[in-house]
Formats: sequence, structure tokens, C-alpha cells
Amino acid sequence: MTTITIDKITEHVGQEVTVRGWLYLKTGKGKIQFLRLRDGTGIVQCVAFRPDLEDEVFEEIKRLGQESSLSITGTVKADARAPGIPGGYEIGIQKVEIYQNAIDYPIGPKEHGVEFLMDQRHLWLRSSLQWAIMRIRTTVKRSIIDFLDDNGFLNIDTPIITPSAAEGTSSLFELNYFDESAYLAQTGQLYNEANIMAFGKVYCFGPTFRAEKSKTRRHLTEFWMVEPEMAFFDLDDMMDLEEAFVTFIVQTTLRERRVELEMLERDTSTLEKVQSPFPRISYDEAIDRLHALRDSTEDPEERELLEISWGEDFGSPHETALAGQFEKPVFVYGYPTAVKAFYMEPWPGRPEVCKSVDLLAPEGYGEIIGGSERMSDPDVLIEAIERHELPMGNYKWYIDLRRFGTVPHSGFGLGLERAVRWICGLPHIRETSPYPRTINRMWP
Repeated sequence: MTTITIDKITEHVGQEVTVRGWLYLKTGKGKIQFLRLRDGTGIVQCVAFRPDLEDEVFEEIKRLGQESSLSITGTVKADARAPGIPGGYEIGIQKVEIYQNAIDYPIGPKEHGVEFLMDQRHLWLRSSLQWAIMRIRTTVKRSIIDFLDDNGFLNIDTPIITPSAAEGTSSLFELNYFDESAYLAQTGQLYNEANIMAFGKVYCFGPTFRAEKSKTRRHLTEFWMVEPEMAFFDLDDMMDLEEAFVTFIVQTTLRERRVELEMLERDTSTLEKVQSPFPRISYDEAIDRLHALRDSTEDPEERELLEISWGEDFGSPHETALAGQFEKPVFVYGYPTAVKAFYMEPWPGRPEVCKSVDLLAPEGYGEIIGGSERMSDPDVLIEAIERHELPMGNYKWYIDLRRFGTVPHSGFGLGLERAVRWICGLPHIRETSPYPRTINRMWP
């Protein structure tokens, strides 16, 4: 007899095995009970047949509640009708060891509201759909690391506690740092710019924090972000890298998590189209496209949603409308300087425009990557810091990077949860995080 995990059950047909886990679902009547056991790697149907078991054991099985923890020993059989992950296999129960009979598990098969389920997040993670999302998240995370490690990047950790803003002062969580003001990091980018001068190509990957009081389907106050930074890269070089990066992530997930995507009923046909090259349009062209869409609709509400003037940043309706014109993610580059961060390189001959780019996902999922070519001239950077009324002393070290061996350089950030939401086809970002933090939720 061998103890196995459920994902290995295909290798043990006809053999007696032991599996350990939790009771996901129980049905049956009379002399037969069907138990679906999950162990974190999969779900298998186990069949209790009264003539094969002692009466006392069979009655104990009948009394088991959802999420009871147990060990089951029996013979593996192939049966195409048997549900599970992987399906088509079941175990004929010969022996049961009960660790705990769970009573009154709060999440039943009935329909529950999302807020109730979020209150039970520590338990909701056990459901098959949440299980699928977390497994996809793990694959996306690993594919990010694999791509960067295999393409010459060095992973360098950056501080979570910082003395100054990088993305604007309105979205900072302030804290008392031994009687000095400090902040939870919005980004590791500024430190990455120092790191590339030592290592050429680097990335940081960890939690970041934004204090924006946003309640949209795309925002979390704590989220994971990967931020590659590259010396001697201009804006076009960076877009080329982003194409290859996103293509690798999506195609790896399709290859390794097809079962989980099917469980989520994800239409993968759009994901299969995510291959280089991606379309690229300027902000100027994007504004023209939005104006054309606005003028072509007779719906007054839609016209109002699409209203925008040159110089304004895109909202969710604008991003959705633009991405809807393409089958693949689309780059929008050359945003107005006024709506972007202070450190972005001005466009030659157009100081009102900066060398910035966002990558918009199709199907209404909006921005998944934001990046730019960074300022490399110390005098231009000093002017930008003064224009944004930032404390010059906090950025002395950042200016030094332009004084001692400055080079053209670029970088971007990809939000892990936004990417997972798009790949999974989820309506809200909160299910992409094991324990999401939003403007109105800090528990459990």
C-alpha cells in the first residue's frame, strides 16, 4: 500500500493506495456513498459500498460533514464517468481513518453573496474555483521569474519602507519611522534604477502599496508587482521586451493550466492569440480613435463615457473601447507629461509628451503594464522634481545616478493580480489575491 497525492492517481490504476485530505462533497443513499476527497493537488471520487465495509465504519462515513479531514485506503479504478481532477478515476474504499468530523461548515452548496464569501476567505480558498485561480496565479508568478531569469535579469530586492514618493504623494501610506515620516513603497523602480548601473538588467518582485481611495474592479491597496529595469534600453526596446514577456506568460499558463482555465469556463480563444507582435498606437492616435467612436454612437450615455480631451488620462471606459478594437494587447505610447510620473523622459521636440507606454489587455481588462524610458539628464530631472514640488533632498541620491555614468534606460511594472484577472477572465480583481486588501477590507 502506497500513500499518494491525488494528482498522481493515474499512475496507480489497479493498486491499493492511501490518500489524505478533506471531504469536498458527499452524496449517496442506501448501501452506497460517494465521497469527493480533495488534497490540494486534485479531487478524487471515493466509493463506500456497505457490503465491503463494517456497519460501524459505513455509518461513520454517512455522518461525515463537509470539510471533514480523513485518510482513505482503497484500490484505484479507471472509470470514465467518475468526476474529479483528474477525472475518470475512483477509489473503492477499504479503510477510513477520520481525523476530524467537521460539523456545520459555513460555506454550503447553496448560493452565497460575495461579501459573505470574502468574510470567509480563509475557508473560501478551499473551493474548486478559488483553487483553480490560485494555481493559475502561481504559474503566472513562476513564468514571470523564469522569463526574466532566462533573459539575463538579476533579481534584486528593493525596500518596502521608503523616505519619499515615486508615483505621486496622493497614494502613499505614511508611517512613523522612529519619529521620522516614511512610507510604504508604491514601487521599487527608483532603487532599480540604481541597481541597473551595477548589474545592467534587474527586476524586483514583491508587494507594493497604494493608498488611492478607489473602489473599482481593478484596484487593490496591496498587490504584487514585478518591475524589470534595463540599462541601454529605449522605449522601443522596452516594448519589444514586453511583447515577448507577456506572450511567454500567457502561453505558459495555457500550456500548464488548461484544466484550471476550463474549470473557470474561460474562453481561451483570445488568450491563444496573444503572440508577438502587438499593435502599437500613439496617445494622439488613441484620442482620435476615441473621438471617432464617440461620434459614431447614438447612445448618449456611451457618448458621455467616451468623452475625452487631449491631455487627459484614460479612464476604464476609454481603455476598454481602445482595446476592443484589437484582438491582442495593444500598446499606447507617448502620453501627456502632465498625467505621468515626474521621472519620464520628454519626447524630443514635444516637452508636453513623455516617453511612456501602457499595455492594455483585450476584453475590457485595461492596463496590465505601465512603463517608460527614464530621464537620463540630471538637469532635466532636477527641473521635473522642482516642477512637481517634491523635496529635493530626498532625491539627491536619485539625481546622482545621472551624474555618475548616466545612460539611456527604461523599465516597466506588471501588476500580478491584474494579469491573473485577465488570464482567468474574472469580473473583479479581489479573487486573484489569497487575502485581498481593498479600501473597505482588511480582514481576514
